[in-house]
Amino acid sequence: MKKTSTRLADGRELIYYDLRDDTVRDAADRRPLERTHTTSEIRRDELLGDSVAVASHRQGRTYHPPADECPLCPTRGDRLSEIPDSSYDVVVFENRFPSLAGDSGRCEVVCFTSDHDASFAGLTVEQARLVLDAWTDRTSELSHLPSVEQVFCFENRGAEIGVTLGHPHGQIYAYPFTTPRTALMLRSLAAHKEVTGGENLFDAVLERELAGGRVVLEGEHWVAFVPYAAHWPYEVHLYPKRRVPDLLALDEPARTEFPQVYLELLRRFDRIFGEGEPPTPYIAAWHQAPFGALEEFEGVTRDDFALHLELFTIRRTSGKLKFLAGSESGMSVFINDVPPERAAERLREVASS
Repeated sequence: MKKTSTRLADGRELIYYDLRDDTVRDAADRRPLERTHTTSEIRRDELLGDSVAVASHRQGRTYHPPADECPLCPTRGDRLSEIPDSSYDVVVFENRFPSLAGDSGRCEVVCFTSDHDASFAGLTVEQARLVLDAWTDRTSELSHLPSVEQVFCFENRGAEIGVTLGHPHGQIYAYPFTTPRTALMLRSLAAHKEVTGGENLFDAVLERELAGGRVVLEGEHWVAFVPYAAHWPYEVHLYPKRRVPDLLALDEPARTEFPQVYLELLRRFDRIFGEGEPPTPYIAAWHQAPFGALEEFEGVTRDDFALHLELFTIRRTSGKLKFLAGSESGMSVFINDVPPERAAERLREVASS
């Protein structure tokens, strides 16, 4: 992998990740952009104990442009975009309309390929590995920023999810706090460790799932399963079999196998609802241990956390979405219409031929 860092016309950082070591990236951003001004602010909810990012400047972000005006495609002739070069393998750049900025963290866009009509599932193993390397590199770099406590790599895919740009891409959020979802895991981890005299909860869950009937696919170093208490109709968790706290700690065998397992999982997601259905909308979310202090989670260290990816779709059956209505949105109590065992069975049925 070759990494080349440059600056866009308004001062934002852009980084090329290339498969070839002899690739030269010296194209300049020719757009007449002014410096970006953001209004990102973190507000604490005293009753719930969580935080909300208020970012009014995002109201003006690009919304469903035609394909020939996509800002994530490479620059071609006089059609200027966020990527100055005429081609790329993987690109990461600071979001022009970030939810988090400055002392409130940082937001980046990850473009998986220059092909506008592709998808992550359509990448080659080599391309998917390059994305993994980019996620890992950005996790390392962002973790050293003084305002950052947790790094979150994710992909939103599909208009049903709320994606405003059709080009295959994901995002990275660098939060200035430990997110509420992660804090819940850490509290459960601490409680289980105390009750069992030191047993790791992630290890216990993984051991149970490996012995159960909800495993979707398994490799030498990774296993994907539908969790016992899945919140979403089709939800899969992907774990490395050797517990590590973050992407940085994955060893080379796990890195080598990951693209094969993950690409197969995504392709199965696209076949869940049968032939002729539009691509399955999904969210793919990496859970990594925070880099900040963990004193409030007594007895827990970073090494107790287990890196894993959560993949789920909001589609519950052909042509129907799972809406977060009263119970889910008002009380955070999910009601799942698809038994996890049946979801796992379906995902095994649609294995690649």
